[in-house]
Amino acid sequence: MTTRAPGLPRRSLSIRQRQTLTAYTFLAVPLLFFLIVRFAPTISAFRLSLFKYSILKDTSPFIGLDNYTRLAQDENFHKALLNTALYTVIGVPAQIVLGLAVALLLGRARLFQGLLRALYFLPYITPVVAAAWVWQWLFSPQFGPVNTLLIWLHLPPQNFLTSPSQALPTTAALVVWQNLGFQIVLFLAGLAAIPRSLYEAAELDGAGGWRLFTGITLPLLNPTIVFSIVTGTIAYLQLFTQIVNLNFTDQGGPLGSTLSVAVYIYQMAFGRYEMGYAAALTVVLFVIILIITLFQLRFLTRRIEY
Repeated sequence: MTTRAPGLPRRSLSIRQRQTLTAYTFLAVPLLFFLIVRFAPTISAFRLSLFKYSILKDTSPFIGLDNYTRLAQDENFHKALLNTALYTVIGVPAQIVLGLAVALLLGRARLFQGLLRALYFLPYITPVVAAAWVWQWLFSPQFGPVNTLLIWLHLPPQNFLTSPSQALPTTAALVVWQNLGFQIVLFLAGLAAIPRSLYEAAELDGAGGWRLFTGITLPLLNPTIVFSIVTGTIAYLQLFTQIVNLNFTDQGGPLGSTLSVAVYIYQMAFGRYEMGYAAALTVVLFVIILIITLFQLRFLTRRIEY
């Protein structure tokens, strides 16, 4: 039996220290899982990008940064990068504006409010592949219902998915339509968190609808808008499934007009089996997403605090 010397303080953790230790202990498991699942493949991809690796060859010579030099001169990659930027520029603002507008209208609805919310949310939970095939049928130049409607309205039919100038906007419209339900739910939650007393006080001061929207609704929805912009940008920069399934026989076509960076990585890796070059493309895409995300968080957070 040990005894404590008189005069020496008893060393024990405080309640706050115990809570902190417990929190970090529980956080260590998902953090370790995240490091293994996320960062380990990224490091492995960077290592692979330094080799001329192909699953069809037995040798994988070390080539250093040659894959990145080739990438800088690859016109197909430049086209895919431009298309990915266009998807993001078109899709993110569209789904935010439409999501907020529909959420505001649903907030004013008195009848069938639950039904309307469920109908708007259905596209988001619909399998992407199924939605893409239905979208392909709707916009088919030969027998699609959209062109049938245009003809009925005495308007010229459009090529849509087979037109190099129309295929990308049509694909972006599919993604916006699918993500709209999620955006509506986000904005409905954000609107519900705004105290009604703020609107009542502003109305007593004579503020109208537009003044209420710009002075109260938009500023207090900043956290929701930031979250929507960041997650939407990441999703559009990794756009893959809709592109592949909208034009399954010509993925990324016509004439590369819908090709995204993610689809180009897939083509290099599993179409031409150039795993080393595909890994270099993956690393570049990862860096682009990381830089844009950090910039958005820094810039938008500063605007919110200001």
